[in-house]
Amino acid sequence: MPLFKKKANEPQVDFQNLPRHIAIIMDGNGRWAKKRGLPRTAGHAAGAENFRTIATYCKDIGLDYLTVYAFSTENWKRPQEEVGAIMGLLKKYLLEAIEQMERDKVKMEFFGDLSALTPELRELCEQTREISKRYDGCQVNICLNYGGRDELLRAAKAYAHDCMEGRADPNHLTDEQMGGYLFSKGVPDPDLVIRPSGELRLSNFLLWQSAYAEFYFTDVLWPDFDKNELHRAIAAFQSRSRRFGGV
Repeated sequence: MPLFKKKANEPQVDFQNLPRHIAIIMDGNGRWAKKRGLPRTAGHAAGAENFRTIATYCKDIGLDYLTVYAFSTENWKRPQEEVGAIMGLLKKYLLEAIEQMERDKVKMEFFGDLSALTPELRELCEQTREISKRYDGCQVNICLNYGGRDELLRAAKAYAHDCMEGRADPNHLTDEQMGGYLFSKGVPDPDLVIRPSGELRLSNFLLWQSAYAEFYFTDVLWPDFDKNELHRAIAAFQSRSRRFGGV
């Protein structure tokens, strides 16, 4: 794909040098709805539709991995009506994804504790996982009932258990071995973490994996985060020098 240049005020993106893995905190749905005098649930619906658009575009331009923060371990504290609406949107998306996966061939994986979901939602997640095994190419990871601290606690407990059972040596734990206990096992760390909505924090997202990620923040709310905004984030990433602690 050639260097992207459409208008003078749009960013230039080298599509031959994309980050391998982009992670996005899909934030700002509620504020988007409030600005329009709509219920927060309308914002989540708009955000879900935008996720579909951005995920498809990432596949089209050849991105290897896209990870999105869909529902955190803390989001259960929100009003029951809002949580129910989000779960309803998830069900709708998964049902449509299963129907269209053969056409789109986008692999899907889930990071997080799915045991808190309804049996129906868990089954839909497993169906998409099974179908995904047939495909190569772009993998979309959906963080669902996910928290970075919860992930690390689970990893520590699993490692301690393996040590007790003699399957691991407590004196020889490496970064690579630790990664094998995370939800993201087998997935490379994100190169670029994007957060729309103007907030300047990670909010418990991919704490281990983001150690050397580049960050991009924008005031644009997630439902309005379009392809051009993604280009801006990628162009910013491509303008930086990544030293990983070196000189």
